[in-house]
Amino acid sequence: MDGVYDAPLSSRSRLERSSHTAFIDDGVLYVWGGYQVADGEDVVLPSNEMWLFNFYSGIWERKELTGDVPPDLMDFCGSYLNGTLYIFAGCDGEGYTNDMFTVDLRSECCVWKRLMNPNGKTPSPRSKHSCWVHRDRLIYFGGYGCKTVGEVQNGSSSSFVLEEMSWRTIGGTLFRCWGWNNEVNVFDTLTRTWSKPETRGAAPVPRGCHAAAILGNKGYISGGVEGATLDLYCLDLESWMWSCLDTSGSVAPLGRTLHTMTATPDGTLFVYGGFGTCGPTLNDAWQYNLHQKGGPN
Repeated sequence: MDGVYDAPLSSRSRLERSSHTAFIDDGVLYVWGGYQVADGEDVVLPSNEMWLFNFYSGIWERKELTGDVPPDLMDFCGSYLNGTLYIFAGCDGEGYTNDMFTVDLRSECCVWKRLMNPNGKTPSPRSKHSCWVHRDRLIYFGGYGCKTVGEVQNGSSSSFVLEEMSWRTIGGTLFRCWGWNNEVNVFDTLTRTWSKPETRGAAPVPRGCHAAAILGNKGYISGGVEGATLDLYCLDLESWMWSCLDTSGSVAPLGRTLHTMTATPDGTLFVYGGFGTCGPTLNDAWQYNLHQKGGPN
């Protein structure tokens, strides 16, 4: 560790950030990545450092990361499993990427490694996606990104919503399509293998900037699309069956993006904030009881 600070820090600290990844392990909060806004411009924060907050001492510490340090990334997806942080996809200085980087945070020297030559077919480049961590697997859903025309034509027309096309050459390909998807892609961390399960049921429409949570063997998705009210979907991570949950009630949350959703052990989903589909920034909180049919509380 280099650098120890008493909390709270100055508002001008590099701790101030958005679009980062954060997780808690053994009483310590880990924070990596993201960006700040300086003079009206987005400034991506360094990939070779991680900030740790000890809940017992109330002290922040900066940890240096070496190795194959990821490029400056925005809208990536970070997941933590068995002491290792996995960073997948996002936008770098050249556009959308589908690279994966890992770092073992329990080792004395925290060294980034770029995943090379995984088994299976790596998902297409994307951003604004989400991930469920389940039984040594990272299960990614949705996002916005690019595909070749051939990939779009060979895939399901309902799994990708085309937004725009480019005729310029990218990576040896004459042109690419940009849009939203509702794909489910699985990375097995033990075998380093990508797979794409065949899901069934009423899948959510393609989206990104949504919120995801997991409880037991069920993954949940909410928001991320234009809508007057917040929708809620569930994917059984064993049978791969989608279902749309009933969120009707006397009052329902407004539709939103870039919000958070957290599952609690008592079987509820807690939704907070985000951007309303009509534009305003929201600071409301909602609770959905998974054991009781009906709308959120």
